[in-house]
Amino acid sequence: MSLFDRILKARCISSELIKEFLSPEYSNSYDPFLLPDMKKAVERLVLANKQQEHITIYGDYDIDGLTATALLLDAFDSFGFKKVDTYMPNRFVEGYGLTIEAVEKIADKGAKLIITVDCGSLSEKEIIRANELGVDVIVTDHHNVANIQPPALAVINPKRTDHSYPFIDLAGVGVAFKLIQALQVYLNGLPNGQEKWLLDLVALGTVCDIVPLVDENRTNVYWGLKVLSKTRRPGLKALMSVAKVDPQKINSRSLGFSLGPRMNAAGRLETAQYSLNMLISKNSVSALEAAQYLDVLNVSRRVEQDKIFKQAIVQAEKCYDDLVLVVSDASWNHGVVGIVASKLLEKYKKPTFVLQEMGDKSKGSARSYGDFSAADAIEASKDLVIKGGGHKFAAGITLLTENIDAFRVRVNEFYRSQGLINQKSLLLPKADVSATLLEITEESITLINQLEPFGQDNPQPIIKSDDLIVVNIRKMGVDNKHIKLELQDKNGVRMNFLAFNAPTYFFVEIGAIIDVWYCPDVNIWQGMKSVEGRLLHLEIKE
Repeated sequence: MSLFDRILKARCISSELIKEFLSPEYSNSYDPFLLPDMKKAVERLVLANKQQEHITIYGDYDIDGLTATALLLDAFDSFGFKKVDTYMPNRFVEGYGLTIEAVEKIADKGAKLIITVDCGSLSEKEIIRANELGVDVIVTDHHNVANIQPPALAVINPKRTDHSYPFIDLAGVGVAFKLIQALQVYLNGLPNGQEKWLLDLVALGTVCDIVPLVDENRTNVYWGLKVLSKTRRPGLKALMSVAKVDPQKINSRSLGFSLGPRMNAAGRLETAQYSLNMLISKNSVSALEAAQYLDVLNVSRRVEQDKIFKQAIVQAEKCYDDLVLVVSDASWNHGVVGIVASKLLEKYKKPTFVLQEMGDKSKGSARSYGDFSAADAIEASKDLVIKGGGHKFAAGITLLTENIDAFRVRVNEFYRSQGLINQKSLLLPKADVSATLLEITEESITLINQLEPFGQDNPQPIIKSDDLIVVNIRKMGVDNKHIKLELQDKNGVRMNFLAFNAPTYFFVEIGAIIDVWYCPDVNIWQGMKSVEGRLLHLEIKE
């Protein structure tokens, strides 16, 4: 059985399913009217279109919210809506989601309808205020929902239990896209099939929000990458140029590690409006200027993040026995702390909360893994928390600064109450298959790449190769943080393995015999191709 066939078997992709998995049919997407409140939302928007009411799209400052906002603007323009504007909250002023102050500003400007994207499911008091001001609200969201829905005209969220939609893990931009598909049934201007040109935005938001890349998400991203390769948007063309992403070779990794960080940098350091302006720009010159500025911000973001990470390590070392890390400082930018939390989790193998102390209040982000839910930990500490919530593995939180120590105690007690065991082992890479180096060829890698787009629940396949001898070591980069190992198997086949910001145990001795876990890839350097492995883990043989 070939390497590719063994991977398919390991992932339970049968011969009956392989064609649909490798080439998902866009036409198999689900009926948008199966989502809760979709018909109510469409009827209200048809009326708004007829009367040309003032509509405000209320976005969010991450890529999921940005792409959803741009998507609705694009589609509403096609449908002939004339009075549509946006409200992009500032992370440092308003924070995540609807606020009463924002609702009042929107109402003062004459809006009769607010459409939220990627937020709103828990905004009861804000929606009540909107209703008092004569403004209807349609929520499109994918975050956790309340037991009783807020009093919006419609709450379109696949996480609700009172519907028959088959897939609950749509990204926020995916939910917005379903709204557009539903509107196509009732409004002219966007003929059936033309909505596919919106899939570049759907793919970008879906990949970067790290939702499972299976089912309808996989379909949207699969076709969205094809749209991205020939996108009509000057902003995305400029961003790919600045990020040195070849449109003809774009993949999910390009989105998650090149385009995404640049777009997110604006909201983390200044305002996400810069990213939205780039996305919706109709002019190539202004789009390029915006993309270049995002690149500058992304460099600044990395500098800021590295500084905070080093300081956070000092605090983490003092909490060695804690099962959950909670660190904070007044000088840390809470727009960056989520990335720092991810890096601390990777280093210490512990769920992590990183907070910026902002006077009486502190705000920050959490990252978790395995069986420990950051969102549930916040819920278990709700008497100490002003505001908080999110997903199992990522969440946001606001609390009184004086409650940080009590919160640290509480979340550690909550962890112990869960009875979790062997959690660190869940962070180790798990190989799809074992293989000899002779099997890792350009041809086999080409077959493996058919499983793209890779992401949550469909990761890039991991290979394990055993009993390899270290024949050469090359340290690279500033402070020798990166490493290239040349390894040889028992048959004399050699292959290079690379790791950036490698952990110390990767720096093995020449002559050592090791087992390695890696993702195979084809490297092109000065026109020459070579097969290499992105090293994920190794174990020295005794």
